[in-house]
Amino acid sequence: MEQRFLIDTNILIYYADGKIPALHNTRVVQILQDSFLISTISRIEFLGWNKLAGDDLIKAVAFLASAKVFYVDNAIESKATELKRGYKMATPDAIVAATALLNQLTLVTRNTKDFDRIENLQLYNPFEV
Repeated sequence: MEQRFLIDTNILIYYADGKIPALHNTRVVQILQDSFLISTISRIEFLGWNKLAGDDLIKAVAFLASAKVFYVDNAIESKATELKRGYKMATPDAIVAATALLNQLTLVTRNTKDFDRIENLQLYNPFEV
């Protein structure tokens, strides 16, 4: 089975800002082309990013139009609640982690410390060498 990825908000922001390290930029671009999957949390956070206004906001909406968005359903809600209680994590992070776990996705994030304790959650950090 081909590896699929869930893109965390920070990666969307670094990508939009041109700050993905050169060593991993090609892989991140490939992931965005082949497996552009995000949580509704990341959609909200990215579009709410204070750096987006005017034309940049229009471009951001167009950019996200090609993403498959996972919305919070009963299964994600239940798993996120379990993760929040078990790992004492922020609600948005719990929702993102639950989405990745339930859909067998590797989470692409720079904030691995927010997620690395979660059993069976696969992570890819394009900022690690």
